[in-house]
Parts: sequence; structure tokens; C-alpha cells
Amino acid sequence: MATSATTSAGGAGVGRTGHGGPAAPDTRSHDIDPEFLTLPRAALADAALQTARDCGATHADIRIERTRDASLSFRDGGLESRGDGLSVGFAVRVVHDGTWGFAAGVDLSVDEAVRVTRQAVELAQVARPLNSEPVELTDEPVYTDAVWVSAYAVDPFTIETAEKIERVGGLCRTLMTARDVDHVDGTLGQVMENKFYADLAGTTTTQQRVRVICQLEATRVERAAGGFETMRTIAPPVGRGWEWLVAGPAAGCWDWDGEIALIPSLLAEKAQASSVEPGRYDLVIDPSNLWLTIHESVGHATELDRALGYEAAYAGTSFATLDKIMSLCYGSPAMHVTGDRTAPHGLATIGYDDEGVQAGQWDIVRAGTLVGYQLDRRMAAQNAVALGVRSSNGCAFADSPGHVPIQRMANVSLQPAPGGPTTEELISRVERGIYVVGDKSWSIDMQRYNFQFTGQRFYEIRGGQLVGQLRDVAYQATTTDFWGSLEAVGGEATYVLGGAFNCGKGQPGQVAPVSHGCPSVLLRGVNILNTQREAGR
Repeated sequence: MATSATTSAGGAGVGRTGHGGPAAPDTRSHDIDPEFLTLPRAALADAALQTARDCGATHADIRIERTRDASLSFRDGGLESRGDGLSVGFAVRVVHDGTWGFAAGVDLSVDEAVRVTRQAVELAQVARPLNSEPVELTDEPVYTDAVWVSAYAVDPFTIETAEKIERVGGLCRTLMTARDVDHVDGTLGQVMENKFYADLAGTTTTQQRVRVICQLEATRVERAAGGFETMRTIAPPVGRGWEWLVAGPAAGCWDWDGEIALIPSLLAEKAQASSVEPGRYDLVIDPSNLWLTIHESVGHATELDRALGYEAAYAGTSFATLDKIMSLCYGSPAMHVTGDRTAPHGLATIGYDDEGVQAGQWDIVRAGTLVGYQLDRRMAAQNAVALGVRSSNGCAFADSPGHVPIQRMANVSLQPAPGGPTTEELISRVERGIYVVGDKSWSIDMQRYNFQFTGQRFYEIRGGQLVGQLRDVAYQATTTDFWGSLEAVGGEATYVLGGAFNCGKGQPGQVAPVSHGCPSVLLRGVNILNTQREAGR
């Protein structure tokens, strides 16, 4: 069993909690959920692939999926809603006469597998006259009976709901007891995803991924002024289990109790903070904020289907077009960004993608220059000359058996500097600037080029020291100017894996989880907006 087994969690820095740097490896492994193993995977695969072969398909694959999810939401310490979901189904994809065909079903029977496969072939035949670009896929190594399980200690679905309610509701109630907190909202989400894949080349994989997300947000109402301020936890969602909520920093997990204890005073300080004066500032950005900037300005921009103009849903296309590979100056020489489907506890971490390609890591930006993209088997074959390689990097993913696999984001991460500075050392280099912590709202254009981002809290820096919080801050730049102003990246101890459960793409829309790791960074001369003035207030 190939199991991801090391830990990456938390983060060092001023005004944050958690655990920085590498933790002790999590060596516990888990078996595939026995309920998934009882599904007739081999029988359906044999029937579907033989039918596709008999119909003349040059490629065929089948995915059988079972996804279990659960959610809890809280308002002012009380349980507001509870959700539990289970979906099971399968999908067949074929290439027939150079054309894609796809169909899906929920009846896990041999007869249905045959019918769905024939339907996929029929759809390819109908679409053939419209297809001006025959489908060609890269050849990839064959993996037989491969099994992969993500790294987690405690399956969250083995924990009683009452225990989950007590843990997260208890954190909410602790916040509610603070004098400076008027309302608290909390959410907990958990997913177990099982996939079986088989294709005509002979690859068969069985996989299991577990992930969790928990967020709490405190609100302070300014009754005299008629406004309010909020402060949210900065703990990231992770590819881990229930241990993320209870094990604590010693186990490489989040210090929930420590962060909850800090939020009321941070919120009170924010409510009394001065409004920022617009202008150019040096910025030290914490990983809890920077991960989202990476997601929007690098992650989406280096999806090859967007760069080629094939995809524009949700996030537009990209300024980083294929003709710029090996020449586009994306940022300063300090910028090293990788795509990674193997990062421990990453939300996009897998063993094999939905085309049977083994996960790996590769460079996207190296020494500030664009050197790679995220792609699947078809794009790899079509663009091999321009890319300089003829292999996929394992970025095909479908969020359900009812959807066709499309290119989805890997864990796109900014690498730390070996032996690099701490967050405090980066701050000490700034005469006049702002330290940014936590993500909030954002805006970016349809070429992933002009953007602005806000955050949870902002600290003014004077003479290398933090002197208190600021309000109404947003940083604004173009992608290349922003990353070009990158002077220094922090060391390994500042590195944190942030991310999101809900990256959207495609039509019909699909949602995928993805992580983005990064250290603290120092950027020079970034434009700062006052959000209240920009809103005309």
C-alpha cells in the first residue's frame, strides 16, 4: 500500500497560532473502507471495458466512486444545521474514432455497465462530425491493482456526532463568553472519497481520501456607529482526519484552543484600529493570506486549458499563454512555485489521477520564470513540442461520477528558502509597511492579471516593529508586478499549507479541493487601497 505519511501543518509568525515546520511523521495507515470494497468493481470494469473494446474504442476507462460527506453549522454556540450525504455511481469515458464519448449511471450492475458504455460510444459517434481535433492521449505507465490511502490518523466518520458537536460547539461557546464578541458562526465539514479506476491499457487503482474543514468567525457589533467587525480563524482545511480538531500542535495539528483565546482581543483591537492611509507600502504577508493570492494569480493562470483558451468558466482564461513558456518573467528570482499532487495532507493530493496517471511534483515557476503548466493526458499529447515533454502531470479530476474528468489544480505552492528568515526577521527589514494575516475577500480579472486582496487583520510596521492593527486595507497589483516585487521568502519554519474545499471550474460546474503551501514573504512597494474610500464611504 502506497501511503503518504509525513506531516506539514501549522505555521510560525507574529499574531498567529499553530505549529511551524515539520512535525513527527504520521505513520498510521488505513485500509480502504470495506463498504466500498463490497461494490462489484471488477465485474463492472470487465463488462464496460470489454464492451468498449467490442465497439471499436481505442481508449476506455471506468470510474466507480463513493463519496461520503457530513457537515455541522453553529450559530452563537448552538447547533443550527446538520447534513449527511452519500453518493455512489460510475462513469465510462471512451475515445471512438478520435472523439470523446461519456456516460454515467447509478445502478451498479453488469447490464447497466454495458448499457452505459454503449451510450458513451453512441455519443462519440454522434459528436464525430463536429470534432475537428481528433483526440490523442499520451501513453502513460500501467499500474495494476494499485492502492493508495491519504495520510490521516482518525477517520472522522468513526467519531460520534455528539462528540463533534461538543468540540466545535464548545469552541463557539468559548468565543461567545468574551465581552467583545456579539455573535459567533461555526462550521465543520468532513469528506471521505473513494475511487476505483480501470482502463483498456490495464491500469487499475483503488484510492481513499479524507479531508476536514473547520472555521469559526466572531462578530463585534458597533451599535453606536451602526457597523460591525469580524475575525475568523485562520486554520486551513486539510487532508487529515479528526485529529486536526483535537490532537494539538505537538502532533503537528492546529492549536484551536490557543487561537480561540486570542480572537476576542484581536477583534477588539481591530474595531479600534486606525483606517489605513492609501499609498505604497512594503508588505510582509503571512501564509494564511498568501495562499489565496497564489491560487488566483498563479494556480488558475497556469492551468493549461485556460492558457490555451479552451476554458473560461468561473475564472477566465490566462495571460500566461503557452508561447511564453521559458520566457515569461512571472516574478523575482526568489519565486519558485511547484505543482504537487503528493504533498502530505494536501487537499489535491492523490496517488493517481482520474486518467490513471501517477501523482508527482514539477516546477511551474523557477527563479521567477514560467517553466511549466498543469495538464492532463490530451493536452500533454497536443502540446508536447511547446512543453518539451510528452507526459501528463496527473491533473485530471472529476468531482463525481456524473461529471467528465477535466484538468484541475494541483497543490500549487511557493517554496520556502532553505535556512531562510523567520517572519519576525522579515518584519525587521521593513521601515514602513504592513503585515497581512488571514484571507478574506478578493477580486481578479478574467486574465488572472489585475487583482486586489484583503485579509483578516493588518498590522502597521514602523522601524521593523509591529505597532498595532490597521483597518480597511486591500493590496492591489498586476500579477507580474506583485511577484516581481518579491524580495525574500521565509524559511521552512514559516511554511504553511493553506487551501480551499470549493474551487470551481467547468460547465456543468465542478468543485475540487486544493491546497497551496507558502512561507511568509517580503514584498517591496505594493499599492495599498483604503476599502472604505474606494466604496465611497
